[in-house]
Amino acid sequence: MTKTLAVVMDPIEHIQYKKDSTLSMLWEAQKRGYTLFYVTPDNLYSLDGKPYAIAQPLEVFQNEREWYRLSPMTEDLLLSDMTVILMRQDPPFNMNYIFNTYILELAEKQGAFVANKPRALRDINEKCFLSEFPQYAPPTLVSSNATKLKDFLQQHKDIVIKPLNAMGGASIFRLTKEDPNINVVIETMTEYGQRKVMAQRYIAAILEGDKRILLVNGEPIDYVLARFAQEGETRANLARGGRGVVQPINEHDRLMARSIGSVLSDRGVIFAGIDVIGECVTEINITSPTCIREVDEACSLNISGVLFDAIELRIDSKI
Repeated sequence: MTKTLAVVMDPIEHIQYKKDSTLSMLWEAQKRGYTLFYVTPDNLYSLDGKPYAIAQPLEVFQNEREWYRLSPMTEDLLLSDMTVILMRQDPPFNMNYIFNTYILELAEKQGAFVANKPRALRDINEKCFLSEFPQYAPPTLVSSNATKLKDFLQQHKDIVIKPLNAMGGASIFRLTKEDPNINVVIETMTEYGQRKVMAQRYIAAILEGDKRILLVNGEPIDYVLARFAQEGETRANLARGGRGVVQPINEHDRLMARSIGSVLSDRGVIFAGIDVIGECVTEINITSPTCIREVDEACSLNISGVLFDAIELRIDSKI
């Protein structure tokens, strides 16, 4: 039986070859005999109750100068015929993203395995979902109300404010109660009270690294990537120039990740990334988590192999 895989991702020509986690997944799938198809998010559509994509056959290579080759021919691919669909579209999480999950949900209902589960992608906001685990989170407020945000700042004295639908450290502000820009930051972030944001107490342990814990099928990988901010920068995200150091997961973080991971797995999230500062979880990433390549390279692992073992086990369990 032919195994097929469609990947929904942002332009493959713009990825960072040395760091991209989706590319690692595609190498693994190709090695396992999957025929690959490439789909950009704008090329998903449905017709008469059937899910389709305008797709191009894809080959991938472990070659920095040529890491992919696309067929010049496109085809209208019936997504329900795919063995696996990888949803790896980056945020922003907006209405177009949600509409794409509806189309992928049709494919799932009609026979394809979609990772991560489309309903979970809709339901589990990477910031708000933290509210289901207050025992692991720092003091956290989600609101668009300026008074509530200012009261939170006065209570905790030093906070970060971030949008609910972005990634990579975009538009994250740190505020102290003496900051002269409190009003303008809150007005800008909330669009004058029209958009909810997340505020969290600043965690000084960020100086010891912002740890990314990867989970496959609810189980944490044994090594984490601790990210350290550049001097003069609050954000430790690699996309913002942060430096990554791979280290073994500690027992506290393992137990915490397993607790969250069991809930994620039950909801159809087969691959996730949890961000931990000190002993607090600050985000739960499920849209397109990264850091596979850094951990693999440092520890001679194959996290994508672990991921596809889990995917194929789930597929086999349905047959």
